[in-house]
Amino acid sequence: MSRTRRFLVLAEGNFGPLSSKTANACIRYVPKDVAVILDSAVAGRTSQDVLGFGGAIPIVSSFEEAMKFGPTALLIGIAPPGGQFPLAWRALLIQALRAGLDIWSGLHTLLGDDPEFAAIASEHYVAIHDLRRAPANLDVSYGRVREIDATVILTVGSDCNIGKMTTQLQIQDSVRQRGHRVAFGATGQTGILIEGRGIAVDAVIADFIAGAAEQLTIEAAKDADIVLVEGQGSIVHPAYSGVTLGLMHGSLPHAMLLCAQPSRTTVNRNPWVPIPSLSELIRLYEQLAEPLRPAPVIGVALNTYDLSDVEAREAIERAKAETGLPVTDPVRFSTASLTDAIDAFHRERMDARASR
Repeated sequence: MSRTRRFLVLAEGNFGPLSSKTANACIRYVPKDVAVILDSAVAGRTSQDVLGFGGAIPIVSSFEEAMKFGPTALLIGIAPPGGQFPLAWRALLIQALRAGLDIWSGLHTLLGDDPEFAAIASEHYVAIHDLRRAPANLDVSYGRVREIDATVILTVGSDCNIGKMTTQLQIQDSVRQRGHRVAFGATGQTGILIEGRGIAVDAVIADFIAGAAEQLTIEAAKDADIVLVEGQGSIVHPAYSGVTLGLMHGSLPHAMLLCAQPSRTTVNRNPWVPIPSLSELIRLYEQLAEPLRPAPVIGVALNTYDLSDVEAREAIERAKAETGLPVTDPVRFSTASLTDAIDAFHRERMDARASR
């Protein structure tokens, strides 16, 4: 963290509710860090116009115009499939480095390992922060999370890019207000950007995914009563299920929150994979957790951004009827029902421990 961050968020041609995940989370949770957004397709508008939040953060069409807003760093604002660097942006990144901007990237392509980028960064005394760079010397998982006192809550999902990180970030303050010490366990590049620490588990060698999840959960639990671990992928996603399972087995949650989007019927970019019902997803996740540590799903978070208020409330009521669990959209509506569920689960667990 080399200096005060004022981001020029690069999202050229991709700034939108689902297409600029990293930019959107940064705007929602650390808006003071965002100076300007670069996307010529929606230039002249504001973040509020495009996303429905973010206020008057401006969107511009060129790097030169963006520099007028005094950024100190350029943030890659998208998380494309496979996390590869768009080659069309290479000249712009060189321009940013030569202008004295740090680079923050959550891509799988590690920009700091690019010889040209590294040489220009060194020449201009700027830093390249690769948020997905895995720490050295990771080990396999040994189930050491069983030894911590904190209650671990993991978000799991019906699909990728469904709201697993957002759910945890939305509820952490309300859980804290119940008198609990709360930590957020960031497992993806955007969560790390916001929290300032964590491990991007999808960038870890497969054998060490669970070990990375174990390590970050134990670290987060050092000063916490409740650890909210950010979920990744989905157990039914043909591309990312391995990361999902490794994260479950490494973090060994005591309980889970299921995240879903009512309007999605098939797995993102895989129309041949139907998304199971909420009750079936709950069964699958609980069954997978059972051999290592039973972890009930205690609540459901719905992403209803693309529904009207009436449609959203109807979807919530259907989900309640189907699952018998507390259900809300934690961005659009109150988080109280999920907070109540976590608070009650944690207190019951602590009471059971005390009575042994």
